[in-house]
Amino acid sequence: MAINKVFQAALKALSYPDLDFKKNYGMARKFEGTIYKEYAGDDVEKQDHFFDFEERKIRVRSYRAKSAEEKSILVFIHGGGWVLGSVDTYDDTCAELSKATNSTVLSIDYSLSPEVKFPVALEECYKLIKDIFWMNEVLYREKAEITLIGDSAGGNLVAALSMMFRDRGEFSVVKQILIYPVTYYTHNPALSPFESVRSNGENYLLTAKRLCDYTEMYVNQEENLENPYLAPLLAKDFSNLPDTLLITAEYDPLRDEGESFGVKLKDAGNYVEMYRVEDTLHGFFHLPPKFSYVQTVYQYINHFLNR
Repeated sequence: MAINKVFQAALKALSYPDLDFKKNYGMARKFEGTIYKEYAGDDVEKQDHFFDFEERKIRVRSYRAKSAEEKSILVFIHGGGWVLGSVDTYDDTCAELSKATNSTVLSIDYSLSPEVKFPVALEECYKLIKDIFWMNEVLYREKAEITLIGDSAGGNLVAALSMMFRDRGEFSVVKQILIYPVTYYTHNPALSPFESVRSNGENYLLTAKRLCDYTEMYVNQEENLENPYLAPLLAKDFSNLPDTLLITAEYDPLRDEGESFGVKLKDAGNYVEMYRVEDTLHGFFHLPPKFSYVQTVYQYINHFLNR
């Protein structure tokens, strides 16, 4: 079912294509804090843990559904263009994910841009995941198998981390779940090779302009734009990467680059499940679980984790 004209007009009004986000990101963070609430149920056990990284501490929040028979450890890396998002704004999402998958979910509160630049957030997540693997008080069982999961910029970090773990040989990830990930370095409609940037780059909440702003705030040096840890589609080697579940949204400017990344992984001999969720926008996984689209993604995730 296509998006109807009334809804499309409302989306256009909300997309704010002319907002100078680079000057107003602080206001966006404050607004984000007012619309996302802490998970209110008492059926999920939550606990904050703190890990050292250089001279600061990074927070990781664990979620365990009380009634669930735990079967997996999901390390969740949130989206927000590397500029927005936090453990707090994803509290509902991670609690519901824990219940839906009977899993322990560990959500990483990595440092945001422009206060830090690439690859700081990536290196934080890399070290934390290694530390988490050895911390029984966080995992609740010894050396559990870890699945990485992330949406949008979080999906970008997950894809880069999987490559980084493979390349450095210090740790291995068996599975990764990428939800509408960023995989390419430019979202300028005139330069991008992907049609979805042009067809979905305006009037669907996440705009091509906003994506360009995010990247400029995340990257400090132009030569980093072609670093495969920033743009995983530019990697020269796609072999020996984790089993992958990749989910895209129909009306998302990132749709085509995400699917192109899935094809690259599959062509290199990796196991890949790839789904496009029809009639959805970027960010839909952040919606409450009463939405059928979110339930559909839970079904995909459970099928993938159980195989």
